[in-house]
Amino acid sequence: MLQLQHHIFLPNMADKINTLPFLLFLLCLSNHIVESREPFACDPRLGLTRSFKFCRVNLPIHVRVRDLIGRLTLQEKIRLLVNNAAAVPRLGIQGYEWWSEALHGVSNVGPGTKFGGAFPGATAFPQVITTAASFNESLWEEIGRVVSDEARAMYNGGLAGLTYWSPNVNVFRDPRWGRGQETPGEDPVLAGKYAASYVRGLQGNNGIRLKVAASCKHYTAYDLDNWNGVDRYHFNARVSKQDLEDTYNVPFKSCVVQGKVASVMCSYNQVNGKPTCADPYLLKNTIRGEWGLSGYIVSDCDSVGVLFDTQHYTATPEEAAAATIRAGLDLNCGPFLAIHTENAVRGGLLKEEDVNMALANTITVQMRLGMFDGEPSAQPFGNLGPRDVCTPAHQQLALHAARQGIVLLQNRGRTLPLSRTLQTVAVIGPNSDVTVTMIGNYAGVACGYTTPLQGIRRYAKTVHLSGCNDVFCNGNQQFNAAEVAARHADATILVMGLDQSIEAEFRDRKGLLLPGYQQELVSRVARASRGPTILVLMSGGPIDVSFAKNDPRIGAILWVGYPGQAGGGKLPMTWYPHDYLAKVPMTNMGMRADPSRGYPGRTYRFYKGPVVFPFGHGMSYTTFAHSLVQAPREVSVPLASLHVSRNTTGASNAIRVSHANCEALALGVHIDVKNTGDMDGTHTLLVFSSPPGGKWSTQKQLIGFEKVHLVTGSQKRVKIDVHVCKHLSVVDRFGIRRIPIGEHDLFIGDLKHSISLQANLEEIKS
Repeated sequence: MLQLQHHIFLPNMADKINTLPFLLFLLCLSNHIVESREPFACDPRLGLTRSFKFCRVNLPIHVRVRDLIGRLTLQEKIRLLVNNAAAVPRLGIQGYEWWSEALHGVSNVGPGTKFGGAFPGATAFPQVITTAASFNESLWEEIGRVVSDEARAMYNGGLAGLTYWSPNVNVFRDPRWGRGQETPGEDPVLAGKYAASYVRGLQGNNGIRLKVAASCKHYTAYDLDNWNGVDRYHFNARVSKQDLEDTYNVPFKSCVVQGKVASVMCSYNQVNGKPTCADPYLLKNTIRGEWGLSGYIVSDCDSVGVLFDTQHYTATPEEAAAATIRAGLDLNCGPFLAIHTENAVRGGLLKEEDVNMALANTITVQMRLGMFDGEPSAQPFGNLGPRDVCTPAHQQLALHAARQGIVLLQNRGRTLPLSRTLQTVAVIGPNSDVTVTMIGNYAGVACGYTTPLQGIRRYAKTVHLSGCNDVFCNGNQQFNAAEVAARHADATILVMGLDQSIEAEFRDRKGLLLPGYQQELVSRVARASRGPTILVLMSGGPIDVSFAKNDPRIGAILWVGYPGQAGGGKLPMTWYPHDYLAKVPMTNMGMRADPSRGYPGRTYRFYKGPVVFPFGHGMSYTTFAHSLVQAPREVSVPLASLHVSRNTTGASNAIRVSHANCEALALGVHIDVKNTGDMDGTHTLLVFSSPPGGKWSTQKQLIGFEKVHLVTGSQKRVKIDVHVCKHLSVVDRFGIRRIPIGEHDLFIGDLKHSISLQANLEEIKS
């Protein structure tokens, strides 16, 4: 098997230090020379703190919060409404920077985190789109746990905060979106499960106490950065109630309800004419009311200023400040609220009590983090330091995650795995010897890199040619040399694709083809290659590589995301042909197809046209067989109350989820999975459901998945939990979730099983 592995080393020291004991010695030594962080508040060395009720750890947090807010002046309160919250020296409270990032490792994108000294870097896990392809909830949670270990260690060393504005759980709706790489893909259930798992890993399981505080972003219907002259600051996303409930809000609900996240970030864009950060229905009613957020709501950076200066949503800045806080916003990333909130209060647009409620939400999170408990070293996680960052175990987990996320798209004639007897491998392509490209965006400083070229060199002698100067590949002058190299090698590996110059924040893609002359390079090298040719694609978004899929000279195709290492995942997004784009403007937020307008729909759930590779596609080096052991065939849906209207339940032959007794509708489906091939392998079992035919337009939807490792010839029984109210329901055009009565189909690998849902509507009283 081809494996492109991370190498563990300190920056700039790889050639001098090769022994693990010496590395550990340096890390332990550095741990002892780091001074401990000063207490954020309630320093036991300060006599005045002894009299403050908010410093008494034995009191309930809400009592401490109320006491602290009661001691603050209006001016002090207002300076706490922004990310760079000011100190309150008279109460012994330090300033705090709320903005830190941990999308797939501790990052220095936000001002709250810095690298240097005893913390030169942190473990850089694969970009989220790659990790999502593993379809492995336990892996996502474990990555979160490791990231929060390193975050706490850096906080203890004075170089990071404890509030991390991650993960990004927006649905990857359009393949051009430059930030799609940050997300768990196009399926809302997958994104929701990822969100809850990663958040649990970050925040820990210590009851009300938090290890770090996560934040799910960007709420909601945010998935356009800059396309055809429309940018995220000016975009008004017109979203139906159906799509909002059925797609866009699903991951955020899971993040809050299942993940119990400490924060949600509202987005720049408007939704149906209202800025999300000023919409009380989205913030106060939905996030905090319906879903029960126990935490704070923060704006994307400068988005309060954007809704006034760019969107002209209010006539005055004071009105903008008042509108956001009244809608449920608690914290502003940016200075806007610090500048304009006092005048909003003085002018009667806002009550001081509204400011108090916002502060109660943010300060409560700080107290749950232990920031008002005095000496950090005496608290849980206070012993974490430099020895707990970039550890060999953490690096091994990053490698493990990358292996699980890589997707084998094609393997003609069992080209892979390559034989270890190969003498020479030609390694060609603009991404063949890259470093920073491998970790994608919102990353920090990695502990170290091994490029694809370096990884391959561990197994064979290599001949390396980039073929292009960069991924733009604006010329073919170097192609002749690449052909010569392929002609003389035993195998050829082409590492092509994209990087942050093509897809990134504020940079949406213009097309889905390989940039520049990359396609010509692949085809010419494949024709010249003496041995098998493997195409490796490094990207966050999908690429139309139909030419390679149909080229018999290209034996195998791998998608490695960011970064690339070998493994076996499933695609978390559809790979569309390039001509799909002409039918779907990025500004059209509709998910469902509309044949009358020639609109084909979006994602595997609603699009029925041709694809390059479908959602959930991914091959293995071995084969697997499925057999259904146990699954219900008929299920009676009990009603939560007999006092239910026929109009809301029976007219559409579907029961409102709110009218069903959902607790009684948890089903177990048992499947035997057997490795029938001649190699050990890991199988990702995906389970989809499809509603009865007719008015419900969803083709199928993912309802569960399980990762199973099987040695050749072995078998394992897997149980998939199916919750009728969640997994067999659909959303109507009014945004109401219903359970259709009739035959629902389950698709389990290559199996199909039908479940008949029935309800005794005669018992319903008007």
